[in-house]
Amino acid sequence: MKSLKLIYFKMRALAEAPQMLMNYAGIDYEYLMAWDYFNDEWENCKSKVPFKELPVLVVDDKYQIAQSISIMHYIEKIASLELDDPVASARGDAILQSAQELFRPLNPTVNFAVGEDFDSKCQSMKPSLISRFEDLERALIASGKKFFIDDVPRACEFATFHHLDISKRIAPEILEQFTRLQQFMLDIKEIESVANYLDARPNLIDVKVAPKLVIDGVAHPTGTQKT
Repeated sequence: MKSLKLIYFKMRALAEAPQMLMNYAGIDYEYLMAWDYFNDEWENCKSKVPFKELPVLVVDDKYQIAQSISIMHYIEKIASLELDDPVASARGDAILQSAQELFRPLNPTVNFAVGEDFDSKCQSMKPSLISRFEDLERALIASGKKFFIDDVPRACEFATFHHLDISKRIAPEILEQFTRLQQFMLDIKEIESVANYLDARPNLIDVKVAPKLVIDGVAHPTGTQKT
């Protein structure tokens, strides 16, 4: 089995779907903050990673896989979760990319915005959230299956779950309009290994006021700096 290290920051964002996917697939990995892996502040070591961005997945302490979608595709390959049919695979990729497009401004707002800035960003993004949720609900209904392609969750499902889940910190009433998406969320949460991950992951608190992640019982401000 390959050694896998997922490197990211103190925030609930692009590392969530890869971690849910690895937990679902029973893949062992280590999650490390950038400063712990590189033994330096992020600003001093960002040039050491492709495209100067995180997350990256470090394989066997040698290879760095950048970009969250590429990371999830790699996980699917080693977990034998790839779709053999090219049309089905392309459909899954379309869902994955559509879900990832929700990243901005949704994730930065939840993890970092406060006060009036938070409220303003929430109001401005609601129409786009509703529109994309309509698309995702329609795709689920059209599939006729538990998930977007069949009854097996893959990268596109976990990416979608993350963005639906974090949207509840912005406007929980939006998701309440979509019955099929709510059932999708329940179906993901009923997967024991994924539920265990969701229960054990650091809690995100004080959203809108002073966002923090509770890590090992200690509340740390979200961000890219060691605390």
